[in-house]
Parts: sequence; C-alpha cells; structure tokens
Amino acid sequence: MTNPIKYILAIAFVISFSSCEKFLEVEPRASVSDEVTIYDKGSAESALHGVYNGLADAGYYGMSFQSIGYLNGDNIQWTGSQSQIQEFINHKVNPENATISTAWVAIYRTINRANNVIAKVPEVVDPLLTETAKKQILGEAYFVRALAYFDLARTWGGVPIVTKPTKTPADNIGITRSTIEQVYNQVLADLDQAETLLPLPGNIAVGGSDRYRANRKTAFALKARYYLYRNDWTKAEEYADKIVADNGNYRLLKPFNSFFANDARGTQESVFELFYNGTTEQNTHKNQWLPQNLGGTRQWAPNNAFVALVTDPVTSGGRSTLVAKDNQNRWYGTLYYRPTPSDPSYIIRTAELYLIRAEAKAQQFDANPAKLAEAIADLNAVRDRAGLAPTSAVTKEQVLSAIENERRLEFAYEPHRWFDLVRTGRAKQVLNITEDFRLVMPIPAEQLLADRALEQTLGYK
Repeated sequence: MTNPIKYILAIAFVISFSSCEKFLEVEPRASVSDEVTIYDKGSAESALHGVYNGLADAGYYGMSFQSIGYLNGDNIQWTGSQSQIQEFINHKVNPENATISTAWVAIYRTINRANNVIAKVPEVVDPLLTETAKKQILGEAYFVRALAYFDLARTWGGVPIVTKPTKTPADNIGITRSTIEQVYNQVLADLDQAETLLPLPGNIAVGGSDRYRANRKTAFALKARYYLYRNDWTKAEEYADKIVADNGNYRLLKPFNSFFANDARGTQESVFELFYNGTTEQNTHKNQWLPQNLGGTRQWAPNNAFVALVTDPVTSGGRSTLVAKDNQNRWYGTLYYRPTPSDPSYIIRTAELYLIRAEAKAQQFDANPAKLAEAIADLNAVRDRAGLAPTSAVTKEQVLSAIENERRLEFAYEPHRWFDLVRTGRAKQVLNITEDFRLVMPIPAEQLLADRALEQTLGYK
C-alpha cells in the first residue's frame, strides 16, 4: 500500500518559484530531486512562503486541525450527516476518522517544508540574502516547526520526530513514536532557536506583516503557552508578561468583536494570525459556520448550552456578537463570515496572554499569596474588555474556575476548549468521558498500515 504521509512528505517542498498558487498545485511523485529548490534570496523567500501556506492549509489552521480543538469541546453541535464529525462530539473518535488523517498529513507536510528551509537556507550563497535576512527566515521556520510539533503533542501525545527534509517516500519509514516528553523537548529547542534568530518587532502597524509572520515576540507568546501546558507557572508568567507589557503593539480592544468584525484583520489584538486573500489562499471555515442564506452549510453551530452562556449579559457581555440568528431563526457562529473565504485564522491573541498570565499567577498562590490579586487583575482586564463587571472569585480555586470559564467564551471557535480541559485534567468530568485513552486522538489508521513501526495509542483498536 502507498504510504500516505511519507508519499506526501517526499514532495511537500518541491517549489515552483513563479507564484504561490503554482507552488500549491505541485502534485505528488514517487521520488523528487531537491537539489536546487533553495538556491538564492528569491527561492529562500518563496520556500518560507510555502511554510506559511502549509500552516494555513485547509487541513491545518484553515479548518481540520482547528476543528479537532473545538468540536471535541462542549460549545459546538454538528447539524450534518457525516458520522465522522459526530465522533468528536461523542468523544468516540476512530482511527479511520478522515479529519484526524487530514490534520496529521497537513501538519507533517508543514514540518517538512520547515525542515527544508532549516536545512538549505544556511548553505545559500547570494549577496542579496544577507545574514540578517537568513536569520529571520530560519527563525520563522523554527517557529512554525515548534508550533507544528506542539500541536501534534497536544493532539496525539508522542509522535514521530522528523527534523530532516524528506526526499524519497522511504526516508521516514521505520521512525517510531517518540514520547510526549521528547516531542515537547523538540518544541522548546525549536522555540529557543527561533527566539535567538528572530528580530524584535519594533512598532507594528495595524495590519502590519509582523502579525502574519513570526517575530521574537511571537516566539515569546508561544513559549508562554508551552510553559502553561507544562505547568511551569513561573516561566508561563514570565513569557506572557513580555507580550502584555508591550501595550504599544499588543492590547485588548473594545468592543470585543473589534478584532474580527467589519472585515478587521491584523489588529493589536492579534499576536499571530494567518492571512487569506480569499482567492488563491482561502480559509474554508465559513462554509461550515454560515447558514445557507449566507452561502454556507451551517453544519457546525453553537449548541444550546453555549448559546445560553454567550447570550447572557452576566456571563458573556459583548461576546454575544459571536452568535446571530439566520432567516430560519437558528443560531449560527459569526467569527468566520466574509463573503469571500478571507477570514483570518487566529493562532495567538493578546487575550490569551492575559489569561495565561492570570492562570500562571493563580497557580503560584500557595508559594506567593500576593499573586492571586494579580491573577484577578489580569482576568478582570479580559472581562472589562468584554463589557463585564469584575469577577466575584476570591479563592485560588474560584479564580482558576473563572479563568476556565472565561477561556471557554473568549476562544469559543478557536482550538482551545478541548485542549484546555485535557491539560487541566477536567475533560473527563466536564465532558463525561469514561476512558482515559480518549483524551488523545488515535494515530490515523492509514499511517499504521503504511508503516509498521508506528504503534497505535493504547486503548484504540
């Protein structure tokens, strides 16, 4: 049987430099020479563009991966007929599920593109490609690879680690799953490299390119998230503070929907978002969210419990703009709405850094009780932006619960809720999951068939 992921990785970085569109149209081949793909300044920049295209692909942040993060949670209902989507809602995902297979392949394709940049750019000799430019290109590739392995780790646990470009379908056969600790170690190593190589952003204009491309502050932000997942509260606070303190570039916007409504993009709310032009680069989310009278299918919709929360002014405030009713009086989500598929994908927002810092400070209460008041202040900053009164939480447990609830509403249609519940050990209780192995996704069945060295997660068949 053809090896799907190795087959795709073997060609994932064959690049046509005439246009981004042609790059995306390259078809798989059994074996491809990769000797001249990156040879000068132009080809290095085009290769980096390909890395970002991989990140923005419909299988990754363009839809499939993101859907794993919110369909598995408790905000969304499935109104269609495809049983493989209902598997996420029911928390009974099977290895044959098409969405996890699509996401897996898209993430590893992105990794291979980053690997190619990391391997080839240092060898380029071109007077037009300065050392400063080289460092930035490499730093961005390291950042994207870090994000990709972070997403693999939080979704599947331990996965194969591949850090060299794939040239033939056989290159990666026999690479077994690393432990989740090893994968997270790879994430941190890549983020350390990115932090060293990337420049600070200076003053980023609204809509400036540094919101669509990684800079050193972007690496700081992902490190804050990384340390939150690793329960390193001191480091999570430290790195979140590097973003929150930069109020000139990153801040909470009022009203809540300022970062997405009225065709907004690249606002100060965004630390890192993906740009789509709606023609050659499309965000396919809107087709799933919008109702039929607005050109979508409304196959994903806010469920009754979430609608009750988000329309309650006491709990949600201005976040009620995340829902609206269609011409049949049915609720639908409004984050992805633009007539052409050009809605941004929001990967890291300023609000997340406030809530990371709040959670990290609250978790340090036992060692430093003064941290709790600081945590409440960060939580209240997010609540104030949403048009809510200060929290009534006063104990550590109450504050952590309030932060969890705030994150549920704040990032309702972004890939956080499922991962938040899993990382805090709350998923089984909140979502009524009875089997521990269901807290990670199964390795796609086709990958197991393609490479016998891969082993399925214990519990899945």
